[in-house]
Amino acid sequence: MKSMQVTEFGQPLAQADTPTPVPRGREVLLRVRAAGVCHTDLHLWHGGYDLGHGRTLSLKERGVTLPLTMGHETVGIVEAVGEDAGDVPLGAVRLVYPWIGCGQCEVCQEGRENLCLTPRTIGINRAGGYADHILVPDPRHLVDLQGLDPVRAAPLACSGLTCFSALRKIGEDVLRRGPIVVVGAGGLGLMSLQLLKAMGAPGAVVVEVDAAKREAALRAGALAAIDPKAPDAAQAIRDAVGGPVRAVLDLVANPESAGLGFDLLTKGGRLVLVGLFGGAAPWPLPLIPMKSVTIQGSYVGSLPELRELVALVARERLELIPVSTCGMGALSQALRDLEAGRIVGRMIMTP
Repeated sequence: MKSMQVTEFGQPLAQADTPTPVPRGREVLLRVRAAGVCHTDLHLWHGGYDLGHGRTLSLKERGVTLPLTMGHETVGIVEAVGEDAGDVPLGAVRLVYPWIGCGQCEVCQEGRENLCLTPRTIGINRAGGYADHILVPDPRHLVDLQGLDPVRAAPLACSGLTCFSALRKIGEDVLRRGPIVVVGAGGLGLMSLQLLKAMGAPGAVVVEVDAAKREAALRAGALAAIDPKAPDAAQAIRDAVGGPVRAVLDLVANPESAGLGFDLLTKGGRLVLVGLFGGAAPWPLPLIPMKSVTIQGSYVGSLPELRELVALVARERLELIPVSTCGMGALSQALRDLEAGRIVGRMIMTP
C-alpha cells in the first residue's frame, strides 16, 4: 500500500510503500475512497498546539509518534475483514469513525470514546486515511453513509461531527429563540450553517476575516457575514442578530475571537469553543460570574452522535460543504494551502 507520512514535523510528507495490512480478529481493511484535509492535521504536521504565554502542547510528549499517516475524515470501501469481524459486506462504502478510545474506561463504556484519556485515534495515534488503504480495529466504527456521496460526506467524520456536537451543547431551546453568532467560515462554519437549518434554528450571523469565505457563508445561508476587523464590527454583529446574543460558536478560538465572542454575549449567554488556533484566554475573570456566562469546550463528538448526524443529513438531504479534490501526491501542497487560508470548504484527497 502507498501512504503519505509525516516523518519530520513541519517538513513535506514522504511517500511510504509498505505491505498492505491483513485484517485479524475484528479488524476491517478498507480501500480509501476519500480523505479530508483538516485544520487539525496542520497541528499534527507541525507537532503541537500554541497554549499561549510561551507554552506549547507537544504532541511528541503526548505519545504521537513518527512516522505518522494522518487523515481522520475517511470514507473507504470494505476490501477484507478479520475472522471475528462478523457480517461486514465486502464492497460496502463506509465512513470511518476515527475518535477511538481504549474501550475499557468509564467514558468509553458510556459511549463517549472521544473523551478517553488513552485515545487510539485514527490519523493521530494510529495510521489514518492519507493512504490507499486503512485498517479499522472494529466494524462498529464504520458508519453506513445511507446513499450520501462518499467524497462530499468524508468531512462528516470531523467537521460535521464537531459542529453537530457543539450545536447540541448550545441547546435546541437557545438555538430556536434567535440567531446565534458563528465565528469562522471555513469548513466547520459552512457545515454549521447547514446543520442549523436542519435543526429548525433561525440561523446565524457569521464572523470571518476573509472576504471570499464571507461570500461563501452568505451563499450557504448566513444571515450576515461580518469582518471582525471593521471598526464597528461588534455593533454590526449585534444589529444583524437583532436581539441579545445568547450563544457564540467559536470555530477559531484564538485570543481575538474568544475575546469578541465573550464581549458579545448577553447575561446568561453561552460561548462554545471548538477551534484550536491557539493562544491564551483573554477574559476578565470578574465578568464571568457578573455576566453569568457559560464557557464550554467541545471536542469532536461520539460515535452515536456521528450515526445521528449521518441520518439527519441523509433524511433532510442537506447540501454538504463545497469540496475540492487532490491526489495523494498533492497532500503537502494541500496542507500549505490550508495554512495560508486558500481553501474554501474542504480539500479531499482521492487516491
